[in-house]
This record gives sequence, structure tokens and C-alpha cells, in this order.
Amino acid sequence: MTDLLNELAFYFQRLNWLSIVDLLLVTAIAFFILRLVQGTQAIVLLRGMILFIIVTTLLTVLRGLPAFSWLLTTTLPALLVAVPVIFAPEIRRALERLGRAGSLLSLSAGSNHTERMIDVLSGTVQRLADRRYGSLIVVEREVHLDEYIETGVKLDAQLTPELLLQIFFINTPLHDGAVILREDRIIAAACILPLSASGTLSRSPERKMGLRHRAALGISEVSDSVAIVVSEETGDISIAHNGRIIRRLDQNRMRNIMTAMLPRRTVRGLPAWFERIPFERIRLRRQAPGD
Repeated sequence: MTDLLNELAFYFQRLNWLSIVDLLLVTAIAFFILRLVQGTQAIVLLRGMILFIIVTTLLTVLRGLPAFSWLLTTTLPALLVAVPVIFAPEIRRALERLGRAGSLLSLSAGSNHTERMIDVLSGTVQRLADRRYGSLIVVEREVHLDEYIETGVKLDAQLTPELLLQIFFINTPLHDGAVILREDRIIAAACILPLSASGTLSRSPERKMGLRHRAALGISEVSDSVAIVVSEETGDISIAHNGRIIRRLDQNRMRNIMTAMLPRRTVRGLPAWFERIPFERIRLRRQAPGD
């Protein structure tokens, strides 16, 4: 630890304006790369890799670990080859997004349709449950679901109760598969989702649940989306998120859960932590008397 502090002090002593420009340039490049992969599954893998690099760097500065240093030196070339293979789909999507000029650096605020979407979904899903129309609705969040949208029929239509009821009416062409929502629009229907690979449903008492529940749990395991399921046999309403499923919901409980899970405000082009700043509370405090 003393050697590490001495090295840090040595670097700070050599710091000048050129070094600051160098650091700012590297920071800008890192920020741009993170913006490229934002909204993809690569961001989760990147967090794990960054944590792994930080831990290994701290361990390598400690003396007396020759076996660990040898292992790190041996496996580093393999990691350099494996990373492009692991990130191949995400790299392709990032390059495609880079080709859309200006779309990544846009700072315009998106309209807030979350409250309307929750109202429409809570009422419509209850009607689907009352009629026992089996349905699967996925609400997209930060991680984009473009690869699953491509498997279905693109609609890009306004979210309305009538359209959802028509889609999930028994024996209609779009009945099978999932509906994917982006903000308050139905992007696609009859989409194919990945099935859950965790085995949670097999170990649970409700292991007789069908493919809709397994698909809802599967999409929640590979993304941050919220999946809503209506059982065709019982009419039960379930919500899957983050690899967990909540069952036997009514309209009010579903509304409360979705209000807690879905963000109220979206600002495109800004990091997710910036979107969670309570701007409205700050504004009200500034306007409060006596400030």
C-alpha cells in the first residue's frame, strides 16, 4: 500500500496542463464508447469487466504473488481475443448507431408517456384477464429489444385498449408471441422471446406454468424490461422483472408495481443517473418562500 501511495504521489508531481488534456481526451473517448453501448446488453458485461480489471490491477501491485502474476500474464492474450467474440453483436449495433448521424448526441427531452401507458395497460390487462385472453406484453426500458422486434410483425402504432384486445383475441394471426412497447407505442407483435434458463419456474410450486410465463421470465433475465403475462387457463395476471415473477395481481396492484418499476421521465442522450435527479423537487425548493 505504501508503494502504491508513493507511485500516486509521483504521478501527481509530474502533472501539467498537457497531462490534463491527455486525461480529458481519454475520458471523452471512454464516455463516447459508453454512449455507443448504452441501451444494449454490453453495458452489463462492461461493468463486470471494469470491476475485474480494477481488482486485478490492485492485486498485481502487491508483491509476493508470483503465481497470480503468471496467471494474469498467461490469460491476458486469450482475453484480448475473447472480448471481440463476446461483444460481437453489441459492437455491430454500436457501429450501426454510430452511422446514424446526430442520433447519439441528441440532448432533446422525450415526451413523458409513462403515466398514460400505465393507465392503458392496467385497464386493458384486467379486461384481458376477465375474458381469459392469454397475452404477453413487454415494456422496453433502457436495454433495447431490437433483436426480438425483428422476429415479430412491426406495427409502430399508438397504444390503445382496442388494439391490444384485437391482437390477443383468440385465433387471430398476432395472438401467439409477445407485444413489445416502446414508450406509449406498440412497436411489434407476435415477437419470439427467449425462454428462461434459470430453472426458477421448475423449482417453484407453480412449475406447471406455460411458455408465456417462461418467455416473460426469460426476457427479464436478459434485459431490464418489464413483462406482463395473462394466463389463458386461469386469467391470472403476472409481472416479470429482473429475473423474478410476481403472480396473482389485480388491477390496482399491477398499477402500483408498474409505477414503481417504470421511470416517469426520459431524457435522451444523457446518462441514466442524470435522469434520476429529482429536478422537480429542486425547482419547488427554490421557489419555496424564505429561500
